[in-house]
Amino acid sequence: MKTPIAITSIASFSPLGKTAADVWEEYSSPRTLIVEKKVGDGTTLIAPITELLQQEVSALRNSDTKYKSLDNSVLYAILASREAVKNAGWNDSEFGINIGSSRGATALFEKHHQEFLGTGKTPTLASPTTTLGNISTWVAHDLKSIGPELSHSITCSTALHALLNGMAWLQAGMADKFLVGGSEAPLTPFTIAQMRALKIYAKENSEYPCRALDLTKTKNTMVLGEGAAMACLELGEKTNALAYVTGFGYATDDLQHSISITDEAECFQKSMKMALGTSNPDEVDVVVMHAPGTIKGDQSEFKAIQKVFGKLPMLTTNKWKVGHTFGASGMLNLEMAIMMLQKQQFIGVPFVTEQNPRKEIRKILINAVGFGGNAVSILVSK
Repeated sequence: MKTPIAITSIASFSPLGKTAADVWEEYSSPRTLIVEKKVGDGTTLIAPITELLQQEVSALRNSDTKYKSLDNSVLYAILASREAVKNAGWNDSEFGINIGSSRGATALFEKHHQEFLGTGKTPTLASPTTTLGNISTWVAHDLKSIGPELSHSITCSTALHALLNGMAWLQAGMADKFLVGGSEAPLTPFTIAQMRALKIYAKENSEYPCRALDLTKTKNTMVLGEGAAMACLELGEKTNALAYVTGFGYATDDLQHSISITDEAECFQKSMKMALGTSNPDEVDVVVMHAPGTIKGDQSEFKAIQKVFGKLPMLTTNKWKVGHTFGASGMLNLEMAIMMLQKQQFIGVPFVTEQNPRKEIRKILINAVGFGGNAVSILVSK
């Protein structure tokens, strides 16, 4: 990298809470936030935001007539972005925004489509409120920013692709500051039905319904969560930096199936090697895995890590706790990594025994991958 990228703030709005103290308290607890709740006509395992946070979403929606027609994916992004910008001390409006989503306005789209099937008509705002660019546009409107606005979907690696985009603008000298992240509100009947059709969704409500990183499981255990997470990026050394991005990598598998990656996740092998650059793999103390809780997804990523590292660093994931938040998941992974760097405390998986504990946490590699094998790896350090 030409110059390290400073992460001067990171904020989230998820089942973990919305403040750094809330999030750390949840990570310090071995309990999962996955519960069985009614979705549509039946019950299913999900990781929803708390009732208190739902009240904040409702208050935002009712605070302005313009916000009443917005999907939760947009409102989550606004709330997380407000916190991130405030914590970074960005008092001007000169910054860019790149916020992505795997699904976008899922609940709103399903609602409008159902109305169309029944009446043959749609509301006036059905189209503009369900476009993917809606998220960055409304965040820019809410924050009164005057920089570039970008939106995209690279499925589950979307948030880390947003980080790559923000870094590119900064390194090119086309912007001084960039807000990046992902937002997802996928807890809808049709979305869950799609995951069940793929035969990857958890069926058993146990102490830990999502067995992410359990390499001995015999059933797929993916569970959906929801939320948003945003990071503030600036070029070079900053006194208020929480961490620095010192390496990045990306790769795509040769497409063998529309949702799968290769048995040894060659895309992850390539992205991790690229992120490491000239760094010795032994310098990496933790890998925050994508680990969706599926048999193949978890095992293929683990094999890729074995190939790249040989002697394994500490391995972890947060999907056993918050479920898979699709396009927001990579940024929630980054938030967890930054907290481990700051607290110098490893956040493990309660049902997985850590084999290679480290005395100090210096560098952390964060992974994300989406359908079709589009991987991103980000290396961060203090």
